[in-house]
Amino acid sequence: MSRPPLPPFTDATAAEKARLAEDAWNSRDPARVALAYTPDSRWRNRAEFITGRAEIEAFLARKWARELDYRLIKEVWTHAGNRIAVRFAYEYHDDSGTWFRAYGNENWQFDADGLMERRVASINEHPIAEPDRKFRWPFGRRPDDHPGLSDLGL
Repeated sequence: MSRPPLPPFTDATAAEKARLAEDAWNSRDPARVALAYTPDSRWRNRAEFITGRAEIEAFLARKWARELDYRLIKEVWTHAGNRIAVRFAYEYHDDSGTWFRAYGNENWQFDADGLMERRVASINEHPIAEPDRKFRWPFGRRPDDHPGLSDLGL
């Protein structure tokens, strides 16, 4: 299975790959997201180590069960060859109604077919007041005219 754009990445194809990943994660569909990874993909997400699509799906199902009304923006930091580094921010609330904004960096490595074989994520978050939210588009894909991270000053 091939998942274009394929490495080696250009500025344009790295940005496209990041936007496709953002769109998939904003779907909050663990099975859809997992298909972008190799069957034996390895992740480090905070202090959790995950291997393979089944573990990725289970992780994402747990994540989105507790991170409600999740909205994410990704932005390419740099790229070379088959690797892309992105920074991201996302907002969500927990079941008590407390809102959070999380910030992080991801390092991605892709196989020749454009599937991600390695993902290393470092993330921190803090509570925010509901009026301080910046990600207010309807569920799903971020609209093309919605500001990105740099435009929002994040």
